[in-house]
Amino acid sequence: MSDLASRVEAFLDHLAHERRGSAHTHAAYARDLGTARDWLDERALADWSRVTTADLREFVAARHRAGLKPASLSRLVSALRSFYVWQMREGLCSRNPALDVRAPKRPPRLPDTVDVDDLAALLDVTPDADIDIRDHALLELFYSAGVRLAEAVGLDVSDVDLAGGEARVLGKGARQRSVPIGSRAIAALKNWLRIRPQWAAAGETALFVSARGTRLSRSSVAARMDGWAQRHGLPVHLHPHKLRHSFATHVLESSADLRAVQELLGHANIGTTQIYTHLDFAHLAKVYDAAHPRAHQRADESARQSLEGADE
Repeated sequence: MSDLASRVEAFLDHLAHERRGSAHTHAAYARDLGTARDWLDERALADWSRVTTADLREFVAARHRAGLKPASLSRLVSALRSFYVWQMREGLCSRNPALDVRAPKRPPRLPDTVDVDDLAALLDVTPDADIDIRDHALLELFYSAGVRLAEAVGLDVSDVDLAGGEARVLGKGARQRSVPIGSRAIAALKNWLRIRPQWAAAGETALFVSARGTRLSRSSVAARMDGWAQRHGLPVHLHPHKLRHSFATHVLESSADLRAVQELLGHANIGTTQIYTHLDFAHLAKVYDAAHPRAHQRADESARQSLEGADE
């Protein structure tokens, strides 16, 4: 095994066993660093310690030309930086040439949301079957509290205080926070808790359980949610994060309190929450264009001038 390959393997082993990174992160870093290793090998750069910032910039540029998206390029640069931090810690090199490498900026991507009226039609139902009662409680919780998928499936029965109207969730970075639960979600959860003992296996603590009596999986939630949307005539696909986005957007539109939305979502950095201000402005711009008389006048005048220019 070459020096290039052996160091990558050692780093990946560290990632898996010491840092206990997720399987997804491990696979992504293995893929990115493997591509970098092959690229350097083709150029007879057989020592990671001799790689320069210019070499890595050339590599990232080559991956960009090959069609790699900005998000993937950012992950690639992050993998290289982490790899060199580990090498420096292990005494395998004295500098981190990836520190001054920048990936192309990602254009801001507005989160997908569901219209308030569409959500009302989706949620204002009276489920009959037990499984629909469970799914309805899940949907109400997602939209009422803005929780992440992992946070929802990680909830235990003891984490929910229906009398107090709140739930304790474990978010990213093992940060725990309390989220309020609205009256509709409380009613839906009470319906589910009434029949949950018939579903849950002995000793199972999970709030939401599957037909096997064990904690409901993320993939099952996503599939059930999309199926619910299709059965109830929602014209778009539905997934848990879309409900989280809808929750944040609708609260911000009503309150304009970005800090409160940050706390509700469990964002460590308010910069993460600010994406919803862009979405709110897009909504306001749409209302303005539809309602303001001079918005139409400006558009009509522009169109008239374009036609006159074409005639000339």
